Amino acid sequence: MKELSLNVLDITENSVKAGATLIRILLEETEETLTITITDDGCGMKEEILRGVIDPFYTTRTTRRVGLGIPLFKMAAEQTGGEIRITSRHESEFPETHGTEVVATFYKQHIDFTPMGDIISTVTTLIQGSPHIDFEFRHDFGELHVRLDTRELRGILGADIPLNTPEIIRWIRDYLQEQY
Repeated sequence: MKELSLNVLDITENSVKAGATLIRILLEETEETLTITITDDGCGMKEEILRGVIDPFYTTRTTRRVGLGIPLFKMAAEQTGGEIRITSRHESEFPETHGTEVVATFYKQHIDFTPMGDIISTVTTLIQGSPHIDFEFRHDFGELHVRLDTRELRGILGADIPLNTPEIIRWIRDYLQEQY
C-alpha cells in the first residue's frame, strides 16, 4: 500500500469484522520511529489462526483465497528495519478479556519508509462506516497530541444522534484537522 493510513484502515476493518465494540488506534512518533498500535475487544484469534495471519496465502475470507492486510503491514515495517507484533486472546479461552493487538514499528529515516498518508480520512471513514463501534484515536509526536474518543462524543450528543450523520462526520474531520 502506498500509505500507512490505508494499512490502518485495513487492519481496523478486521477488528470491526471481529465484533469489536471498542477499537483504539494509537500513533506514537519520535524523530526516528513511528509505532502504530491497533487494539480491539473483538472475539480474538485462536493460536493456530494467529500463527497464520502473517502468511499472505492465509485468509478466513470466502470471497478470495489471499489475505494481504497483515502481511503487507508486516512487510512495510520490516523493510524499514522495524517489526510487527500481534497478540490475541480468543473469547472461548478469555471470555472477559478477549481481543487483539497489532503493534508495528517503523524507522522513519529509512529510504523505504511508507508515508502516513491521510489518517484523518481513515478515522472518519471508520466512524462513518461503523457508527455503532467506539473508536479512540491518539497521535503523539513531541508536543503534538491529537485525540478523539467517540465515547465522549456520544456522551455529549446523546443516543438519538448517530455519529455517521454528515454534520457529525464533518465536525469530526474539522476537529482532527484543527488539532494537527
